[in-house]
Amino acid sequence: MSPSFDSEKAQAADWFKTLRDQIVTAFEALETSHDTGPLADQPPGQFEVNTTKRSSDDGTDAGGGLMSVLRGGRVFEKVGVNISTVYGQLGARAQQAMVARKGIPGMADDPRFWASGISLVAHMQNPHVPAVHMNTRMFWTPHAWWFGGGSDLNPCIEYPEDTAHFHATQQRFLDPHGAEHYPRLKAWADDYFYIPHRGRARGVGGVFMDDQCSKDWQADFALTQDIGRAFLPAFLPLVEKRRVQPWSDADKDAQLVHRGLYAEYNLVYDRGTKFGLETGHDANAVLMSLPPMAKWV
Repeated sequence: MSPSFDSEKAQAADWFKTLRDQIVTAFEALETSHDTGPLADQPPGQFEVNTTKRSSDDGTDAGGGLMSVLRGGRVFEKVGVNISTVYGQLGARAQQAMVARKGIPGMADDPRFWASGISLVAHMQNPHVPAVHMNTRMFWTPHAWWFGGGSDLNPCIEYPEDTAHFHATQQRFLDPHGAEHYPRLKAWADDYFYIPHRGRARGVGGVFMDDQCSKDWQADFALTQDIGRAFLPAFLPLVEKRRVQPWSDADKDAQLVHRGLYAEYNLVYDRGTKFGLETGHDANAVLMSLPPMAKWV
């Protein structure tokens, strides 16, 4: 395996693009379905696609990606599906964070990095349909590489059978890689998506990993791919079942209050948000995850 990992980087970036295309196609199909519930009379939403750029201090090419956002649809109030591939030099603060969290030596001497990934957040029109988050990514430096990401469900009105389906689907896709992965990544998600100042989780969990590096790149890449492949079969049946349910003003109010938790977490604790902003990526793309409307009591 070459020190530059050029082949592996290309495979990972291509996969994130493929997954993005699959998800966008599936979400557009939901919007154009005739059975879309209380908002069936309004036009279906469409994705607006824009290119994004990472800013570098010296003005050189630092990569970018695609930001695909659908607003005001029949099913989705706001959903973003972003991909990016960025590279360049890590600044001092980012270097310190990498050394502290990953234990990577030599970053001050050679602070080059490369990162690629997909990030998705969906905020739904119907309060009975859960919001959802998914991201997977690969990160490389001359000193190390790793994968990260996962998916988690964020209902404002919880249905235990929906939670059970989401988790069972994750486990079905992870178990072929080893029975230890699902319980390990579920526990990681429970810890990562916890909001300390509220004393509660932001949702009902899922799976998450932040620094997967078993030293077997192909095995870790395959695991990351199956986390991505699990997303649509875990989430789409919940949308299809709940999108036709009528909702009340109280249901909508509960949804807006719950979205406040999501906004607080992403702005205060989320490492991906902090890294994206600190490394100069497009701020609109980094903050795509924020809900269109939220409420605090």
